[in-house]
Amino acid sequence: MVSHTKEKKPSDEPELKQLQGSPVRTAVRFPIQLPLRLQTPHGEVAAVTENISGNGLMFIVDEVLEIDTPIEFTMAMPAEVLGADRDVVVHCMGRIVRYQQLEPQIRAGAVIDEYFFKA
Repeated sequence: MVSHTKEKKPSDEPELKQLQGSPVRTAVRFPIQLPLRLQTPHGEVAAVTENISGNGLMFIVDEVLEIDTPIEFTMAMPAEVLGADRDVVVHCMGRIVRYQQLEPQIRAGAVIDEYFFKA
């Protein structure tokens, strides 16, 4: 297993403490499997989400996306997950902050830097 992480934080931001070996989470994670088509500087990449939060997402992908690779994607968040009347379509821009190679799959984590809702 190979794991790579790079987290950027301003020097004046307090460091998150670890609790029993796990980082403190700042956003609720929704365990949702949704197909994605990620747009990267090197072309389109297929992925499937593992979990999604307001800050980012974890997904499974077939190829390594290097840390700091910019990504862009649109996804439809299911109405039942959000407690809404209908699915909510969100367009997101972010970047890869970590990846983990677990044969035969690759897991990658990305932060969402910007997003907007589509009608």
